[in-house]
Amino acid sequence: MADPTSFSNFEQCLVTHISLDWRINFDIKCIEGNVTLSVTVLGDNVSKLILDSRDLKITRIFNADNGHDLSYSFTEQISSLGTALEIQLPDGSKQTKGAKMKICIEYVTDPDAMAIQWLDPMQTTGKQHPYMFTQCQAIHARSLLPCQDVPAVKTTYNAKINVPSSLVAVTSAIRRGDEIDSNDPSRKIFFSEQPIPIPSYLIALAVGALESRKIGPRSHVWSEKETVDAGAYEFSETERMLQIAEDLLGPYVWEQYDLLLLPSSFPYGGMENPCLTFVTPTLLAGDKSLANVIAHEISHSWTGNLVTNASWEDFWLNEGHTVFVERKIAGRMFGEKMRQFAAIGGWKALMYSVETYGADHAFTALVPKLDRADPDDAFSSVPYEKGFAFLYYLEQVVGGPEKFEPFLKSYIQHFKYKSLKTDEWKNYLMSYFNDEATQRALAKVDWDSWIKKPGMPPITLTYDTSLADACTALCDRWLKATQDELQSFSAADIANFSSPQIIEFLSKLLVEQPITIDKVKAMDKAYGMTARANSEIRFRWLRICIRASWEEAYPLACSFITEQGRMKFVRPLYRDLYNNEASRDLAKSTFAKHRNFYHNIASKMVSTDLQM
Repeated sequence: MADPTSFSNFEQCLVTHISLDWRINFDIKCIEGNVTLSVTVLGDNVSKLILDSRDLKITRIFNADNGHDLSYSFTEQISSLGTALEIQLPDGSKQTKGAKMKICIEYVTDPDAMAIQWLDPMQTTGKQHPYMFTQCQAIHARSLLPCQDVPAVKTTYNAKINVPSSLVAVTSAIRRGDEIDSNDPSRKIFFSEQPIPIPSYLIALAVGALESRKIGPRSHVWSEKETVDAGAYEFSETERMLQIAEDLLGPYVWEQYDLLLLPSSFPYGGMENPCLTFVTPTLLAGDKSLANVIAHEISHSWTGNLVTNASWEDFWLNEGHTVFVERKIAGRMFGEKMRQFAAIGGWKALMYSVETYGADHAFTALVPKLDRADPDDAFSSVPYEKGFAFLYYLEQVVGGPEKFEPFLKSYIQHFKYKSLKTDEWKNYLMSYFNDEATQRALAKVDWDSWIKKPGMPPITLTYDTSLADACTALCDRWLKATQDELQSFSAADIANFSSPQIIEFLSKLLVEQPITIDKVKAMDKAYGMTARANSEIRFRWLRICIRASWEEAYPLACSFITEQGRMKFVRPLYRDLYNNEASRDLAKSTFAKHRNFYHNIASKMVSTDLQM
């Protein structure tokens, strides 16, 4: 295998374009249709095309140029990776380097396909119409279509999506209009096209009772009508963020930047699908305080989508750079102190991930060895925050932002439309900073420890603590407070705190020993934490309550983890409930009851966490 997470023989036979013709069948929860793959042979005597697949019902494979059937078989199968689909090329081993062909595969997806979540009307906000959406990262595109499901392969694609006429289909591509199905007036066909090559994990589709609101010259928010206006308000600074990112990294090449506000079961904060970022409704804080997620997804338009990690072992190239750029955007919008403040929170998130896995666990390395493991099993804040820390450190090593930011833009322009590995990134960095003084400084970097070794980084970074000092002081007051001193706390303590500062205050408490129930109750009385709607605040507050074994918080935690399915919130809270003996059975019974609410990816990960 050329990649530890793929069966495909992309080094011999390369898919260059994908044409999708899909009919969305809500009755049986399947996608029916076909995919036509444009294929180029890269070597001589290549007789077969090997694709990744998972639980696909193939009905026919044929040469799209002449209609002749092609023989095929499912060969190797690995539970974490799916099944290899081996297709005999036309004329067998007579194919020579440079030969091109189109292969059409007719198939039906499985109702339980990992990439797809089907929602009944009652699971949506509007309660009137069904909904479906896809989530292909990391290796779930293979359950949506047979493909070379590896980020080293980038293809253009076009789509023809047939849906009930009361619904709207949107994809990770440029909208190219719609029309009534001439064969069935109760259905409508939506057309889209992605002219820029993308990896398979960025193919995305959503179908629902969607409306849109224009929020900028190249941006709309899409959602069900019940939440579309809230989304338009919350994400109104999208264009400003895009302009800052362009200044940092170069032109935005994707034409449109739309946002899709998904139903509550979406398992991530956001997914950077090109032209249409998917986002969680947990960002609807009402004060734009969680819009940093949008800055993150916007940054992916360059770091991830335009320049892509060639394998999931190099995932930090996507996420570390994206967090770095996201915080650059925050610094330019809200001041450098805010960038530094965000970095402090990120360091705590990294500490939590390393502690959860164990400091010697292979998945805490910046570039872990996956060895045919599902990349979802290695998903944590490590590639994000260890990657950010590495870039932040290197920025200091080479002489600061005025030196490093031009490198960042150069890196993007050099590798745009390509996929690369960490060694290629390092080689380019070393060739860019070629003056003798910077070369000497870079020679002192402990590259091996940063990149290959597990655990926390070899250097503890220091950040500007101006915005965090008040949070630290208040945290210390609570930790040291005696029983008699609990009455001294009041709402005035946090009256001047921003939402991020409240989040930081709670985060600081979480890295200390659990506080007592009396302190939890006093804090709630003083600050009204339980009543707060901000999801990041609720998440941390409920974790503090569970750690204190405050039984009144258990049903509140269960309510929170069953009203939304974002793994960032759901997994730690389920783990906290499970690790607390008094709430362990509640964790299991709650998950068992609501398992079907979660996306398949989240359901799989939580069931592992709860040993179910």
